[in-house]
Amino acid sequence: MDKTIADLRKDYTLEGLSETEIDTNPFIQFKKWFEQVLAAQLPEPNAMTIATTTPDGKPSARMVLLKDFDERGFVFFTNYNSRKGQELAENPQAALVFWWAELERQVRILGRVEKVSESESDYYFYSRPANSRLGAWASNQSEIIASREVLEQKMQEFQTKYETQEIPRPPHWGGLRVIPTEIEFWQGRSSRLHDRLLYTHLDNGSWKIERLSP
Repeated sequence: MDKTIADLRKDYTLEGLSETEIDTNPFIQFKKWFEQVLAAQLPEPNAMTIATTTPDGKPSARMVLLKDFDERGFVFFTNYNSRKGQELAENPQAALVFWWAELERQVRILGRVEKVSESESDYYFYSRPANSRLGAWASNQSEIIASREVLEQKMQEFQTKYETQEIPRPPHWGGLRVIPTEIEFWQGRSSRLHDRLLYTHLDNGSWKIERLSP
């Protein structure tokens, strides 16, 4: 008899996560885990879900790619006129989720969002391949278009326009930084008794660490 969706389950047994093992600084802890993800050669290790909401609470979520992180926060790049860009302009709060199934790990991040500096956006934009830079001009992200051919035609137009000159960064394209107020590290454990350790940023700049029930 074929399994149903309700029958799908996995018991997590790889590792545990204790208060004595983690760093008191969540950014150092994230760096440690991310380095282990890279060492494991997982596909799209920097892929993350970002959830946003409209001012009246209507949510939306999608996958984006983490492009930088440090103690200032977690950075990704986008068209500021896209749905997520507009929602973050109106309500600059977001949730991020990393899911690394092979390591049975998850990281959840909540925080406020701000644009990165013009120089940071320029630096990353000019590091991208030429066609990716042209794509930032050709795509009015999240807008309805009549067909694939419309997009390809616009791409060809910009390829011709910038054939003999440097491709500038569009003014509507750049980086956004999620500045965390909470970071949760989740390690899968057997019998669904998962380890969940939550860092909460305090007014004095320190981080409080608490264990959550799975």
